Amino acid sequence: MEQAIGQVLSFGVGVSLSPIPIIAMVLMLATARGRVNGPAFIVGWIVGLAVAGTITLLVASGADAASGDSSDGVSGVKIGLGVLLLLVAARQWRGRPKDGAEPEMPGWMKTIDAFTLVKATGLGVLLSAVNPKNLLLVVGAALAISQTGVSTGDQAVALAVFVVIGTVGPGIPLVIFLFMREKADRLLGELKTWMTHSNAAIMAVLCLVIGAKLIGDGIAG
Repeated sequence: MEQAIGQVLSFGVGVSLSPIPIIAMVLMLATARGRVNGPAFIVGWIVGLAVAGTITLLVASGADAASGDSSDGVSGVKIGLGVLLLLVAARQWRGRPKDGAEPEMPGWMKTIDAFTLVKATGLGVLLSAVNPKNLLLVVGAALAISQTGVSTGDQAVALAVFVVIGTVGPGIPLVIFLFMREKADRLLGELKTWMTHSNAAIMAVLCLVIGAKLIGDGIAG
């Protein structure tokens, strides 16, 4: 089990540090329904990671990913995922804002103040499991778990560890909001500003590092 958990740590950190979900959480907490929609977003986020990871594990287990030709196939998929992440890294780096320019954020962020509990939950699912960049990391983590050949129970534990680590990033603003009310506005404002301006650079570095890891693991496999 330790080997499986070790495999998912970097993927969990990559998911956790994705700036867009953190920015979305900060904006959501600044609305009148923030105390309700913030936790709902986290629930959707956790469900999205868990479901996407579980589906990948079931598919990989059905293909007996830890043995023989199936293991070679999984290694090939990991190399493919790694290449895709390197392409994402290059695109993010080229698209980073120039000095002094304001980064352009997704249009849906302007409507967050009108989100209901259902929409907040759905946004959590979309950003965690449907967003292509995150989905690549979730699939990569699940494939890494399956290739270790550990038991189903140990796979579930490793996936749970991945989900917990992956939730730390968007969970931090909620913790600040709930338990540091006097300093929350200032801290969340500073976090949003830094994440907004560093979004492209953060994602480029994360995708580069994890993409290289996937390719290395695939070649080694």
